[in-house]
Amino acid sequence: MIFSRVSRLFAVFVLVIIEFGCGETFRPVAIPITPNPPNPAALHYMLVLTQNGTGDPGASSRIDVSGDTNIGVAKLGIAPTHATLIANGTRIYATNMLEDTVSSYSPVTPTMVTTTVLAQGSGPVYAATTQNDFVFVANSLSNTVVAISTASNVVANTIPVGVAPIALAELPNSSKVYSVNSGSGDVTVINAVDKTAGATIATGTTPVWAIARSDSARVYVLNSGSGTVSTIDATTDTNLNVDVPVGAGANFMIYDRTFNRIYVTNPTAGTVSAFDVSSDPPKALSWSGLVVTDSLGGTAAPSSIAILPNGTRAYIASGTGSGTPQATIINTADGSLRTTVALTPPTMSCAGVRFGLFAAADPGGTRVYVSNCAAGDTAIINTLNDSLVLNLPAPPSAAPPPTPGAAPPPQNPVFIMTGS
Repeated sequence: MIFSRVSRLFAVFVLVIIEFGCGETFRPVAIPITPNPPNPAALHYMLVLTQNGTGDPGASSRIDVSGDTNIGVAKLGIAPTHATLIANGTRIYATNMLEDTVSSYSPVTPTMVTTTVLAQGSGPVYAATTQNDFVFVANSLSNTVVAISTASNVVANTIPVGVAPIALAELPNSSKVYSVNSGSGDVTVINAVDKTAGATIATGTTPVWAIARSDSARVYVLNSGSGTVSTIDATTDTNLNVDVPVGAGANFMIYDRTFNRIYVTNPTAGTVSAFDVSSDPPKALSWSGLVVTDSLGGTAAPSSIAILPNGTRAYIASGTGSGTPQATIINTADGSLRTTVALTPPTMSCAGVRFGLFAAADPGGTRVYVSNCAAGDTAIINTLNDSLVLNLPAPPSAAPPPTPGAAPPPQNPVFIMTGS
């Protein structure tokens, strides 16, 4: 009985404690913490091709956008000139002009390079694809385009084209490839399905570049000799004969899919031309023919141009009379100057290189890169404030050091492209 009373009293005591304690108990509020979203720059990278003289293998360096660092170097062949990435981004193909080969590798494992041997005397200079199964390579010396199977990395087809093919443009729908034949002043149409040559389309004098419109309905051909851009109807493979002037000596053209425009650089005239290509003929923007000047007020020599993914700014890579190359940054809406970024002055010769300065923007629009052949480095420009981040040196070359005990000079960057 005594035990029962004690038990009841203890129970009452516990209840009282719980009642009074409920109001005082601290119950933390669970506030979810949202992690920082992933940085898209961490997924982007650029590829820089470098030459190592006329007797030693060149290289391809991977620059990660997020860290502004070179994180991997692939050993290529002698005198690499151009490269392309298959559509799914899993393999890179680079042309090696002086050894008649094409190097290919995965961007994840750059040390594992496969070499595709072409016919002797081919002179491969340009690679292009918009698909996963085949890569097309223009051979400037043998007047052919070869189709390389990405499954086996061997030549599946050899296609005769015009004289001295120098560039290629494959339609986004992967149905046709257009070979730009600088020696014969025409374009060869290649059926990308059965790998056979079709129509030959006459253009202007010395065509050097071509780009396809995003809807696969038009191909634009830059004619350096005659100083024009020709328009090809890709549905009928005919020249519409609505050429627009860009000046003799124009060397490079880029397409902006955001605003459906093309931009052309002309180092001879020192100009940049811009056209709306949403209709025929291409319509010149109000500021088209802009003269690019250097720090001394003289005319610069623009050799390439990069457009931000949103289409709002253009980064023009130019040589200058002062000897200090530069990146001139303009607003594409009206051609107004934003600023000019000085690049590294030349320290080496790059005679015979097609692009002594080549510009490209990363897919996220946070960086613009300019490969600087004669300086042996790649300039990295922060697009947030249009300032120079750093000049990233190319891999060491096989040339002897300038002085005993010093490091050998760097290789010569000749081309840069977007990796992803």
